[in-house]
Amino acid sequence: MKYLALAAGLFATTTAVAETPTLTIYTYDSFVSDWGPGPAVEEAFEKTCECDLQFVGAGDGASLLARLRLEGARTDADIVLGLDTGLTAAAAETGLFTPHSVSAEYDLPIAWDDPLFVPFDWGYFAFVADAQFDAPGNFRELADSDTSIVIQDPRSSTPGLGLLMWVKTAYGDEAEEIWAGLSDNIVTVTKGWSEAYGLFQEGESDMVLSYTTSPAYHIIAEDDRSKTAVPFEEGHYMQIEVAGKLAGTEQPELADAFLKFMTSDTFQSIIPTTNWMYPAIMPEAGLPDAFDTLIEPEKSLLVPAEKAVELRDQALEEWLRALSQ
Repeated sequence: MKYLALAAGLFATTTAVAETPTLTIYTYDSFVSDWGPGPAVEEAFEKTCECDLQFVGAGDGASLLARLRLEGARTDADIVLGLDTGLTAAAAETGLFTPHSVSAEYDLPIAWDDPLFVPFDWGYFAFVADAQFDAPGNFRELADSDTSIVIQDPRSSTPGLGLLMWVKTAYGDEAEEIWAGLSDNIVTVTKGWSEAYGLFQEGESDMVLSYTTSPAYHIIAEDDRSKTAVPFEEGHYMQIEVAGKLAGTEQPELADAFLKFMTSDTFQSIIPTTNWMYPAIMPEAGLPDAFDTLIEPEKSLLVPAEKAVELRDQALEEWLRALSQ
């Protein structure tokens, strides 16, 4: 009888484990890194959901959409986290996303009412350099200088796409001319942000495409004030990062719970010192003091999501032509 009881207990345990629901979230690699938000978010959400939250790194932000298009309705993802407003219209056109039920008071620079995507953080793209470096103050000066830069590929990286939109928004029909001038400043074009920033830290370039908030990492995590974001006269392009629920998810209620959790103080408090961005909703404790030292762009640039697809395609063609010459 003891053995029967033991077998019954093992069966019950196995059944309980098997019944634990899994929520699969595709995101970008830096989000799930040891120093990114992923581990803390996973721990915090699993305390509330009685589920197994699994983050799947899929390269950089723009790679998420490419993977989703490839997988289509067969995707294992319940949620995609890490798209931005440069990609949301294209993502919506796939028909793979379904409306969310989240309602929140966001602390964003623009009004937010997208029915498919929930914002979780935002920031401004910028070139980061050593604070002692005599950095150019606009793209024309950069193109005319010997300053070396590392940037990301707009076909795989949301920062790379953001730079493309930044130049196109600031210079319009002259964007290709700007890229032609910048071509000899570019040391390399990396697939994602992590690779680019790593090369910069290794001394491979004078500046790297990143965010105005990046120096906060060095101050808080390394007690290093030697890095700064370079203010550009054209203004700085804004990024708002979002997550969306897949229409084919087998865990719709759990997906809704996670999207709602993203707007919680717990989630939003994790963002500033792990993703090094501004939270979509200001945490009750506010921002770390280091954020008070960051540059604030005098001009914000952002293409409405519904116009981003057409402008992106045009800007990408110009970028490819200029860099291939």
